[in-house]
Amino acid sequence: MSLDSALSTALRDPACIVKNSEGKERGVFAARAIANRTVVESSPVLLFGKDEYEKHGRFTILGHYAFKWKNGSMALALGLGSLFNHSDSPNVSYTVDSSNDLIHYVATRDIEPNEELCIYYGSNLWFDAVEQETDDGWSRLSKVDLPQQNLPAFLKGSLDDVVAEDDLPFERFKPPPEEETADTIRTIQAWAVDVPEPRSIGPMLNEVDASELGHLKRVRKLGEKNTFLLRVSPQPPSLPEDIVLPEPYLVTVPSSVALTSTSLSLKTALWPTIYAPRRKGEIEEWSKGKARWAWEAMRAVVQEALRWADNGELPVAAYVPRPFEVSDGPPSRSFIAHDTRQTMAHPLRHAVMNVIRQIADHRAASGEDVDEPPPSAPADTDADTDSPRNGTNYLLTSQILFTTHEPCIMCSMALLHSRVKEVVYLLPMEKTGGCGGVTSVPTLPGVNHRFSVCRWKGDTIREAGLELDGTIDA
Repeated sequence: MSLDSALSTALRDPACIVKNSEGKERGVFAARAIANRTVVESSPVLLFGKDEYEKHGRFTILGHYAFKWKNGSMALALGLGSLFNHSDSPNVSYTVDSSNDLIHYVATRDIEPNEELCIYYGSNLWFDAVEQETDDGWSRLSKVDLPQQNLPAFLKGSLDDVVAEDDLPFERFKPPPEEETADTIRTIQAWAVDVPEPRSIGPMLNEVDASELGHLKRVRKLGEKNTFLLRVSPQPPSLPEDIVLPEPYLVTVPSSVALTSTSLSLKTALWPTIYAPRRKGEIEEWSKGKARWAWEAMRAVVQEALRWADNGELPVAAYVPRPFEVSDGPPSRSFIAHDTRQTMAHPLRHAVMNVIRQIADHRAASGEDVDEPPPSAPADTDADTDSPRNGTNYLLTSQILFTTHEPCIMCSMALLHSRVKEVVYLLPMEKTGGCGGVTSVPTLPGVNHRFSVCRWKGDTIREAGLELDGTIDA
């Protein structure tokens, strides 16, 4: 949409109005319901040169409202930009568009009609506030001398910088190594045949397909005896007619590659196994820009939970934001939901289940294309029709879900079946959680999908008001 058409739309259907705010004089309020991520205001700016600001501007009231700009300049937001009041729990964020001399103000969650729109000024307030907390990164609109050392490490510096693992706002859950004892090795039954003549092995490699056993070596040599691995099938497979061989028989073999040296030793005792350790660089690196995106997402989900807790619901919410990597073109939607077990009198209305259902309903209503199954998944389309079968409509492929509390076992299984990429939660639920609490669903034997689990570090997000009985499924 062009700037002219955007301004025309805003004039016909304004999202904001200015009226008195109790205890704050003027304020900006929602003229109608505003959806999360909506641009509610784009304010042009009045620029102060660096010297002009240092000599004059910073000594006036305007100095409290100035933004840092390029080349050392300072910018004063016109329009509604300087009328947004402060809140420790803001519902509006903003981005500086220095190339067009604009500041864009964006809703961080769904906003109700007549709700005041507030931003966070930072910790160096020049007025008395009811409640202040240590700076958590929303300090771009504050005094210009805000010390950078007060900011969390992941909010300092260039957005493109890579954040060290220890400086991320969350810690990754590291499951114990799999298949490290003889009792935990997962196995399957496969057909094998003894090959009396070693020269027969070459032709058999060309004629016998055992692609489902690609994690195993095809021949096991014990002394003078060579055993050839055939395949997995209910009945003995057919053997090459031009090679004289004894009858095939079943052997117990590992069902997957060896990820560690201990696992390799145990599996190779059953059958020679391929060693494929995870690479050190396999953990995805996060930029500071993505860390800020995650931090804003966690703030949004906490605000959603607290808002509905005031209305009698459990203080639990879940949020699937627009992916950080999507920056151009039509934006994909974000989805946020809260727990509705109280108002709906329904035991299954957990926040995670509600947000997954939101996504499913949106897909059904909009006709949006479903995600393709992962490359490792088998083709799941009926040969006689073009319609996809069960398994192709993965709702959360490549998505990160943020939630206030560790999902319960039911919700964790729903996330697994939705093929979520990663789950980030704030508060653990040791007695009921399914992502490391009472169990860890994505690491259970036999599940057909693995997703990452991260626990947010509580020192950058307020947890007050989110307390939950430890026996409740979140």
